[in-house]
Parts: sequence; structure tokens; C-alpha cells
Amino acid sequence: MPEVTAPQQDFSSAVDAKLTPAERKASARLRWEDRLTSLWAPVTVLALVFLVYLIIVELADCSYLWLQPPMQLLAGVTFLWWAGLVIARIVARRWSSRRIARGTAEELLSEVEKVISKNQAEVPPKRWAELVEKTAALMQALPGDAGPLKESTKQLDTAFASYRRNAVFDFGSGFIKALLIAVIVRSVFIEPFKIPSGSMIPTLEIGDQIFVNKFIYGVRIPFTNYVPFSIVRPPKRGDIIVFNNPYSPDLDYIKRVVGIGGDTIEFKGREVIVNGQVLPTRDAVADLTVHDQQRQSFDGPIAWFKDWFESDDWEELHPALHFEKLDGKEHYVLYERYASFSDGSYTVPAGEVFVMGDNRDHSADARFGLVPSRGVKFVSVPLGHIKGKATVIWLPLGHGGWFSNIFGGTGLRVERLFLPLTLCADELPRVK
Repeated sequence: MPEVTAPQQDFSSAVDAKLTPAERKASARLRWEDRLTSLWAPVTVLALVFLVYLIIVELADCSYLWLQPPMQLLAGVTFLWWAGLVIARIVARRWSSRRIARGTAEELLSEVEKVISKNQAEVPPKRWAELVEKTAALMQALPGDAGPLKESTKQLDTAFASYRRNAVFDFGSGFIKALLIAVIVRSVFIEPFKIPSGSMIPTLEIGDQIFVNKFIYGVRIPFTNYVPFSIVRPPKRGDIIVFNNPYSPDLDYIKRVVGIGGDTIEFKGREVIVNGQVLPTRDAVADLTVHDQQRQSFDGPIAWFKDWFESDDWEELHPALHFEKLDGKEHYVLYERYASFSDGSYTVPAGEVFVMGDNRDHSADARFGLVPSRGVKFVSVPLGHIKGKATVIWLPLGHGGWFSNIFGGTGLRVERLFLPLTLCADELPRVK
């Protein structure tokens, strides 16, 4: 058996040598065209810009006053971009067919280049020359019609078939790497969270979809509630955090940090006292209109389908809205006009935080742990149970807004799109 000698030229260079400068330019142009007409293109652009926006508004509270409108405009543009691509795939059938054929060809070209370049020492010279020839022929066919392009793709795929085992292995390892990256991003950096209740109204409304910064306080060791060290800083008063109940780890909560380790928290009627200082409050709206979800019963599929279009899933409430100042920054709180809470006092242990909902009379939070009959066991939250800091609303699906007449009163609240959770002292009231 003749000895196999490795080619002197790498695979990509050998293929490029078979192409004219015009053909190489046309191939590069088509690749960019296919990337920009992918349904993932508008999503990717919006996600990358949003990531930059998220960092900026976290560093500078008031920056969203001028950044949020362009972000909302970008969201509209990228949605129209995406919708236009969907329509083009339906209407422009010939263009769509050519694009699908190019997509299949591009996947094969990438696969062939990766596998053959990695194993070129094992490829016999005759097979090497055949693969180079057919790869170049496929690249020359990219600008053409779908029929010839599919035929060139089939010819290269047949010549490459004997190396498919390596390709399958590379695909599997690539999939595992992508999965690990997704898990790391979700576990370490950022995670989406949906607001399930009205305990944080009006800062957060039922249906708001938010992102949680999992990096800022430190990363929990997997399968434990232990954070070895802070990365940016520990939680501070005023932060809105997502955490799991220390006594029921499967239950996630979202509340505002009112006290940190060593603080003494007291309650006298509606007054909240932190380390002997009453948190300053001022009136905002005496009779605010907010909406909470009604409990729905299931009376069969016909009744459910009818209620989908005819009933409203929401009920109106009219609490009083106030501003409360914590560590120099104001946030909204709601009180029922005649409600108050039981008096009490608590000193927060080191390594824990005391949390409360902004909707003070409708929030199962740390206050209830002081009263055993209330049924809420936790009084303060250990740092290891904190999943991260709530940052920005990325998809506001709540009462009113676009399409609410179709979905039982629930719609897209465009004015809350990309709204950070920290109030800026220079902004107008968010609610009236």
C-alpha cells in the first residue's frame, strides 16, 4: 500500500487557488447576505445592543432617560426586519429556495473544511484533489439557481461520505460546547425571570419579564447555596433581588432589600425604621389605579375559549402610592388606604438580608416571618439563596397595551419596554 503523504498546502488555500478573485468576492458577499437574511440576524443584533444598554444603565441610573427611546425604536425596527424576512420566505419562493439551498451548501462547506483540515495528513492525495475540486465547484455554484447548486452539494457530499464519522463526532462535541456555554451564561451571568404576582407593584407588574444579573453578588457553587466570595459587591439596601425561599428552595421570590447584616429593622404602623431612622416617605398619588390578576376557574374548553375573547383576567385596585427613600434613593411603595402592619423589631444576622415587597399590604415577605400565624417561615434571606439582582424589564406583558382586547386584558406594554428598575431622580412619575 502506497504511503500517504500530507499535502504541502492547507485545504482552504488549495480551494481558494481554484477560484478567481471575482468568485471569492461573490462567495463572501453571499455569506454576508445569508447572515443578514437569517431569522436569527435581527434577534442577534437586538441582543448585542441590549447587552451594552444593560451595562450602561446599571452603571448610570439616569442614562436610560435618553437611551430607552432609541432601544424601543430598535426593537420595533428589528421586529419589522424579522417579520419582513418571514413574509419574504412565503412570497419570494424562488429566492427562498435558493437561500435554503445555499444554507445547506454552506453547512457542508464548513463541515468539509473543518474535518479535512483537521485530518489532512490522513487523506490520500487522489481523494484530497477530488475534495478540493468539488469544494471549489460548489463555491462557484453558490450564486446560481437552486437546481445546479443542489447537484454540486450532492457531489461534494458523496465524496466526503467516508469522513462522515469524524464530522458526526465534531458536531457532537460542538453541540456539547454550545450547550455548556448556554448553561454557563444562564448560571453565571444573566437569567430571565417572569413576575408571577403583584407583590412588587408598581415597580414590577404581573407578567413583566426581567433579566437577573447573576454575576454582581458572586457565583453560587452548583447544587449548593454557597457563594464563596463577592465578585462586584454584596447586596445593598434598595436592591431588588431574586432568591429562593430558604425553607422551600423550589419557590423563587422577588423583593427589595431593606436591611443588610447587622441592621435593626422596626415597624410601627406603616413606618419602617432602619437602625433607628424612619425611612422618609412622601405622597405621590392618593388614589392610584393598579391591576392584579383574578383567579380563574376552568369550566370546560368551550367556556374557556369563550372567556378568552370576552372576559378580562384583571381586577382594579385603588391603593395609595408613595415615594420611600432608602439610602438616599427613592422607590415606589403602595399602601391600602386604611391598612397597617403589626409592630415588631428584628436584627438581621450577618450574611443575610431583610426583604420586603413594594406592594406593602399584598406581599408575603420577611415581615411575615416575625408573625408565626402568617405561615411564612423565613425572616431574613442568607446570601447563598440569592440568585441575583433584578435589572431591566425586557418584555412587559401586563394589563392593557397592544393586543389586550384579544388576550383577556393582557397586552404588550410598550412604554415599559427596556425599563430599568431603579428610579432616576430626574424622571417624571412612571405611574399616575
